Amino acid sequence: MVMAIQDISEEQVKEILKGIKIPPQPQIMVDLQMEQAMPDPDVDRISELISHDASLAGTLLKVVNSSFYALPNKITSIHQTVTILGMNSVVNIVNGISIRSALSDGQIKELTRFWDSAMDIAMVSTTIAKQVNYPNPDEAYALGLFHNVGIPLLMARFENYLGYLLGGYASNQERVIDFENQQLNCNHAVVGYYMAKSWNLPTILCEVIAEHHSSIGMFSKGDVVHNEKNTLLAILKLSEHISGLYMILGQQNVDHEWNNIEKGVLEYLGLNEYDLESLRSMLSDMGICPEEYGTV
Repeated sequence: MVMAIQDISEEQVKEILKGIKIPPQPQIMVDLQMEQAMPDPDVDRISELISHDASLAGTLLKVVNSSFYALPNKITSIHQTVTILGMNSVVNIVNGISIRSALSDGQIKELTRFWDSAMDIAMVSTTIAKQVNYPNPDEAYALGLFHNVGIPLLMARFENYLGYLLGGYASNQERVIDFENQQLNCNHAVVGYYMAKSWNLPTILCEVIAEHHSSIGMFSKGDVVHNEKNTLLAILKLSEHISGLYMILGQQNVDHEWNNIEKGVLEYLGLNEYDLESLRSMLSDMGICPEEYGTV
């Protein structure tokens, strides 16, 4: 069963997500609290820490993009968000999240792969965006950080969700999310779309999040229309692959999805196999080594 955004209502998603929050990474919360306690907190350091965590970044973007601030354009830069909100507001929001985010050791272990992969893919997406001259690398970063936010939400809702996720990556079906649809009548891309909407992210990012596992039909044709949305999607798919998401989250030795779209994505971005190897080398220099994760 193929499920599009319109196949699941916003009310259904709200019911699934009722009472569920994406917890921030404990170590980042500690680092933020230490920085806040300094006599002269460093705004750049605080912005950097927040930009490493989907929960914190998403919450602040929701606030700054709300009707209260009535900004003319949606904000995706975390540094800009911290500057607009001001230190006092940021501290209050972070402390409020900290109070609600007590995690057990087991929960922390389960979410580690999500946190690590989100950060890696955000960094790689920015790198690729700059290499292909995409004009808004902050958008590419935000997309990489938030594209899988549906995963921890569904983990909190369904006890065996990780098994369904692994089943999707292991399957040769057309889309990773088809297995989730069959088992749950829902999937992390759709849930992520509604979560991104609730955070007031730009519409284009919400749409790419919804479609990020539905790119096979597009990129396998080789005649994709060049526009901002398709460029972001291509950057994300390449970032997922070279960051080893199929190993980290999917725990697979083969990236079935990438094998179906590799030629189309590289052609669309104007890259070749040599560029791909250069990116992998750059990843290693950035301290991102997917092979270290291996499979289970």
